[in-house]
Amino acid sequence: MSGRLFVVGTPIGNLGDFSPRGVEALERADFIAAEDTRVTVKLLNHFDIKKEMLSYYEHNKNDRGNLIIERLLKGESCALVSDAGMPAISDPGEDLVRTAREMGIEVEAVPGPSALITALSISGMPSGRFCFEGFLSMNKISRRRHLEEVKNEKRTLIFYEAPHKLPATLKDMLASFGNREIAIVRELTKIHETVFKTTLAEAAEYYTENTPRGEFVLIIRGATEEKRDYTLEDALEITQRLISEGQSTSSAAKEAAEITGIKKGDIYRAIIN
Repeated sequence: MSGRLFVVGTPIGNLGDFSPRGVEALERADFIAAEDTRVTVKLLNHFDIKKEMLSYYEHNKNDRGNLIIERLLKGESCALVSDAGMPAISDPGEDLVRTAREMGIEVEAVPGPSALITALSISGMPSGRFCFEGFLSMNKISRRRHLEEVKNEKRTLIFYEAPHKLPATLKDMLASFGNREIAIVRELTKIHETVFKTTLAEAAEYYTENTPRGEFVLIIRGATEEKRDYTLEDALEITQRLISEGQSTSSAAKEAAEITGIKKGDIYRAIIN
């Protein structure tokens, strides 16, 4: 019988946010797969947990992932953790979880903090609908292509970014998105937690002159519908198309009025004349 993979959310800054169930999962697991064992050992020491750790990160995930799966299939249990937040979210743990499920290994979530949700909740930005886009590529061409792909997205956009990449990213965002509203959230749950709500132009200028420090979540207002100024000729064209599709003149004129803002009476009179 195979073991179990615990996907354990860890604090994104304040160790007081670690749940009792998270502590229990680390204590129960036979071993821990950690993004950076040097970071995780601080968490273990704080809660007086002694446990075998294996490093599991982007550049060793294939070989180390196979080893973890082998041990799980033999009946051992593993707690998967990232440096901060929920594993498998913009994180190589995604691959381990997918492989475990494909192999019939039971995967159990032990929820914890998530930087993107925490940042959104205090940003003051629209939160009803949003898209998480993770980290942008370090490659300039790939980064700009990614931004072009989402520039017309109307939902709030959320990105993660490292400090050394932030100035170039903000300039590329300004070029792709225009001067939109942005909330720059950094150092969540730590002493220097800040929300810098501004525009992309001001943010790009600020971080050209000031060195970014800390880990960043960027929350950007989605694209807005551009309002078009319709003419009577536009309204007549829409009305004629609707009539050709089988609508009555009155019904077509009414729908064209709703679309264009031109008065129905003006459209109707122009059509019948």
